[in-house]
Amino acid sequence: MSHAADSSDPLTHPDHPCCGVSTDLADYFLTRKQFLNRVGMGMGGLSLAHLLSPEDLLAAPAKGATGPLSPKAPHFDGKAKAVIHIFAQGAPSHLDTWDPKPTLSRMDGKTIIGNEIALGSPFTFQKYGQSGLEVSSAFAQTAAYADDLAVIRSMWTDIPAHEVATVFMNTGSLRIAKPSLGSWLVYGLGTENQNLPGFIALRGGGQPPGGATNYQAAFLPGVYQGTSINTQAPSVPQMIQNIRNTYVTAKEQRRQLDLIHQLNEVHARNLQRDAALETRLESYEVAFRMQAESLDAFDINKEPETVRAAYGNSEQGKQLLIARRLIERGVRMVQVWHTGWDHHQQLETRLGNKAREIDQPLAALLGDLKQRGLLDSTLVVWGGEFGRKSTRDRNGYDSPGRDHNAKAFSVVMAGGGVKGGTVHGATDEFGSAAIQDKVHPHDLHATILHCLGLNHEKLTYRFNGRDFRLTDVAGNVVRNILT
Repeated sequence: MSHAADSSDPLTHPDHPCCGVSTDLADYFLTRKQFLNRVGMGMGGLSLAHLLSPEDLLAAPAKGATGPLSPKAPHFDGKAKAVIHIFAQGAPSHLDTWDPKPTLSRMDGKTIIGNEIALGSPFTFQKYGQSGLEVSSAFAQTAAYADDLAVIRSMWTDIPAHEVATVFMNTGSLRIAKPSLGSWLVYGLGTENQNLPGFIALRGGGQPPGGATNYQAAFLPGVYQGTSINTQAPSVPQMIQNIRNTYVTAKEQRRQLDLIHQLNEVHARNLQRDAALETRLESYEVAFRMQAESLDAFDINKEPETVRAAYGNSEQGKQLLIARRLIERGVRMVQVWHTGWDHHQQLETRLGNKAREIDQPLAALLGDLKQRGLLDSTLVVWGGEFGRKSTRDRNGYDSPGRDHNAKAFSVVMAGGGVKGGTVHGATDEFGSAAIQDKVHPHDLHATILHCLGLNHEKLTYRFNGRDFRLTDVAGNVVRNILT
């Protein structure tokens, strides 16, 4: 396409050394090797240039064009369309929340394993709902939704070390850096709202153990990585900083981004694609699109007072209400980080306080999703990285807690694809180890993917000459908790 010279545009000015020869941006960004090659080839090199005008470079995408975050068809019809994953980091005690052990309570204070002393739960368990699901008094409000909950009591993992186990629970990898669950979901399904990230991690303050590795894209394209938001910020603009450009119009921002993308294409043709550069450009693109919806989506003050009161005036209430607003707007996965579950001492007080932080908001979330008709299409998952021992931690002194235990813990699920009022698996009489229908993190990941219509064995990405998947070479769907 030809156009008249514009004295205000350096690319088309008549005095520009390349005017009348080529307007390809590649001519302006040559490596030394390429420059010498062009000079050596003389005028013959001109025939290789692709003639494009600046207007062509800044043109809008073709109608109907799709991007990497566009919605994609699942392998089969899944019941869930989105996930809210509440990560109880620090390893909550299953024995005091979702796995009642009356034998352990009867043996409280007695030696049961080696020279260790049994620690019965200071919390009481009661049956709830038509299903008679047993729930601890620590989760008395969530228990009202017992008939919507599926409890996996036979979880186990590989290593009872917080950082390693936390990253493993999120990425399925103990060794090399691999993509997170949320990244795999967005890679497989895209997201329904192109003006918001497909995967958002809500954290209350600093980074969790393992940091951004927990929501990274690793070797997947960077567009699939999680966007981390600090919900402790006092206002939405502080939560999502630098999202609004007050100096340049949206139209001009769009032109700038399009030009940057074209320059990147030149770089890719001349050399090779740079993953870090691609990720940075995608982050600019997402940030530009977020201007339209992000401030609204994160502003819980737009909710009625009755709704905000139901979730409670707490950090977790704020997080779960934001999570519901994001899911409602088409975000594929929201991860809510609830840290502080490492209770080696003062178990009754500290676990009780921590459970109260999430009990009311979680109950409100389940009720809110049901009322809005969203629970059937939203998978809610609660759980930590491992469990706790059935004996007193020797560091507990006069107010004991529990030490780490990789052999047993519980995960709770509700919503899309889950059969409510069910219990899967069992631990031994003291709750020390899973002994029946054991579930590994790879199995849990396979089950979550299945709820969204993804076959964990077919959701792969080729990297370094081999096909990778979230579940490595393992994983079985836990089918008896599914509808």
